[in-house]
Amino acid sequence: MLLFYILVFIASCFLFYYLSRGFLIDALIRIAKYLKWREFVVAFFILAIGTTLPNFFVGIFSALKHCPQLSFGEVLSGNVFDLTIAVALASFFAKGGIPAQSNVIQTTSFFTLGAALLPLFLISDGQLSQSDGFLLILFFIVYFSWLFKKEDRYKKIYDHEVEFLGIKGFFKECFKIFVGIILLLGAAKGVVSSAIFFAKFFNLPISLIGILIVGLGNALPETYFAVISAKKNENWMILGDLMGSVITPSTLVLGTVALISPINVSFLGLFKVARIFLVISVILFFIFARTEKKIGKKEGMILFAFYLLFVLFEIKYVFF
Repeated sequence: MLLFYILVFIASCFLFYYLSRGFLIDALIRIAKYLKWREFVVAFFILAIGTTLPNFFVGIFSALKHCPQLSFGEVLSGNVFDLTIAVALASFFAKGGIPAQSNVIQTTSFFTLGAALLPLFLISDGQLSQSDGFLLILFFIVYFSWLFKKEDRYKKIYDHEVEFLGIKGFFKECFKIFVGIILLLGAAKGVVSSAIFFAKFFNLPISLIGILIVGLGNALPETYFAVISAKKNENWMILGDLMGSVITPSTLVLGTVALISPINVSFLGLFKVARIFLVISVILFFIFARTEKKIGKKEGMILFAFYLLFVLFEIKYVFF
């Protein structure tokens, strides 16, 4: 039985990885170019939301199975991973560092800070209630409204780079996205089921499974894309993808989960460590992105070391 669930978990994570950076994402990019969106907006709303679909489906299934703490732990861990390891690895490959000069990126860094910290503030009483969930979703809507309020924030003419889809091609890409979402639903169910089995089998808190395993598995796609973008010198997409991968789960995903099933946690328990490290990691990221308006290799080394420290503290808290 243990081997079966290990295989289920590995297969589900692989499916997340394949769909998030395979034909599903390719289809989303073609649609974005068809709509003539800017690269940062493409990365934020198309790539980031595409890779957030696993978080969303894991959250929905965990809420329906009355264990929404799994989703909360997974989002916390994913945010720490995205703001440290993912940014660090991308900075190692990006020539001249990861640029953050544009006004849209600078303003989005404020929204990223707020989105990462808001759930921690709302759950400080031990529960992320339905009203808290509504506030989180409202935060996402506010950012969405700000970004699309002025055309120059999201519009771009791609010229020769545009793939001519036509209306037939547009609906073909939409169908690919629909198929991908159906497959993601199956993969999400596999992750939640295997995570619950692991927690029971090893007599571990399900929160630890969400923090160290599910969160890591779901954060790998955006990390992979950030590194590939850096290698191809497409640095304009890195922060859009990673910021979106923090803002969307922290607001839209957790907000939706809380509306379905309020999240009850105790900060005297396992979440205390993840909470502290998330606060520090988001502040470090915010400072690095705004000081020299780029994130270089030196900042990347600091973020990389910080994540390793986070893992050591989590393990020490549980086992020692």
